[in-house]
Amino acid sequence: MDSRRLAPRLLASWQRSERYGLSPEEMRPVFTGSVDTASLLYECGHEALRGLRGTLANEAVSMMIADSDGLVLCRMCDDASISRSLDRVHLAPGFSFAERDVGTNGLGLALADRAPSLVRADEHYCAGLRGYTCAAAPVLDPVTGAVAGSVNLTTWSDSSSGLLLALAQATAGNTTALMLARGTGRKGRSLPPPGRVFRVYADRYEQPDDAHRPLSPGWTDALATARTALVRGRVVAVVGDPGAGKTALLSAARRQMGARERLLSARPPAPGEVDAWLRLWTPELEKDSTCVVVSGVDRLPAWAATELAGLFGRVRRTGGEGSGRMQPFAVTAQRYAAIPDALSPLIDTVVEVPALRLRPDDILPLARHFAHRYRGRAVTFTPAATRALTSYDWPENVRQLRRVVREAAARTDVIDTRHLPAEVFTRSGGHLTRLQLLERDEIVRCLTEPGTTVARAAAKLGMGRATVYRKMARYGIQVPGGRGGTGS
Repeated sequence: MDSRRLAPRLLASWQRSERYGLSPEEMRPVFTGSVDTASLLYECGHEALRGLRGTLANEAVSMMIADSDGLVLCRMCDDASISRSLDRVHLAPGFSFAERDVGTNGLGLALADRAPSLVRADEHYCAGLRGYTCAAAPVLDPVTGAVAGSVNLTTWSDSSSGLLLALAQATAGNTTALMLARGTGRKGRSLPPPGRVFRVYADRYEQPDDAHRPLSPGWTDALATARTALVRGRVVAVVGDPGAGKTALLSAARRQMGARERLLSARPPAPGEVDAWLRLWTPELEKDSTCVVVSGVDRLPAWAATELAGLFGRVRRTGGEGSGRMQPFAVTAQRYAAIPDALSPLIDTVVEVPALRLRPDDILPLARHFAHRYRGRAVTFTPAATRALTSYDWPENVRQLRRVVREAAARTDVIDTRHLPAEVFTRSGGHLTRLQLLERDEIVRCLTEPGTTVARAAAKLGMGRATVYRKMARYGIQVPGGRGGTGS
């Protein structure tokens, strides 16, 4: 097929396939020899396919579930001829059909672009797959929002494919719903509005009463590295855990240089909104008064990353150190290795922001800053509340601290342990049911009331003291100051 006749997404996939060094005439999918049949994805995907199988009885359609790496986990089909044919091209459990391994195909493209994909006949990169039409849709993890895998439906290339993609999307949605229902006690992540562009103001992390107390070396060293790179006109990628403060670091570094321009942060778009997302904020790159931070480039659909790389290449500025020619963009990601191949060659400097648990000296200054911002005046933290905040691991980093402090500061000018949520006092890593969460929160509420001991809390809860201690151990509840520790 003449690649010039391909749709933009398919053309971008063909170009990536060429860069991977794949041959259109020879296909060599990677074989692992085993699949994880104990995973939640396999369990729920297998059940969703069984439901679809009844709908497609006697149809020449093969139904598959693959994991996030493109490894085929299971395959169902009632048509012996297409099953034998797929075996010959190794589209079977245990083989990887990621785009990087076999070139453009429906399964691999759905994973690369995080979007439903239909690849017909000669739109496949490798000739061995051109006898088929493949429709695939990504399965999203209901907790993290990440791509957990994909549903792939394959039929002969000369068969009608009008409903194939809709069926793949419906089955992927059913798989996600089953994963949520069976992930007992797991909370779904609240996703930000897709493609949203918003203004970011630099955070002044040191409040007047903390001016004598600088932030931790982990933060200040990262800030200095970013500032030096920006002075030298380098393209910066800031990496770190979600919520660690990557965009805030870039904002602070630019403002230390006296750059008072707007800083826009473009979050990753929904897979179907890439075009609108690019049109929304890319004109800002041409403005000298604006810097754009593209957040979470490791979560971009592959073709969006390719478009972005071309755009960045055109607007990238040149100039020596001290020229004042700062780059009009920067990027963030969780890990440098996860930055898309199309974007990584543009990165000159990588700066890592340590997780909040690795810089405990930052917790109290940040808490005071957030409390002052949301309350509109200075807020005091009791010693017990301070110990609770500084001893907690903050798995969601600064984002979680901001939320906790905002909710507490909305209630009082003096924040004590009773104003803090139960999560701050627990160390349990297991998933809890809704009833267990309610029980845990009620135990913490009773234990954090002023003057409460375990004995008093037990009486209020209608439990024996030993039962309360056992449940405290079960939920990992630790109340600062040893309240109730003597059992008095």
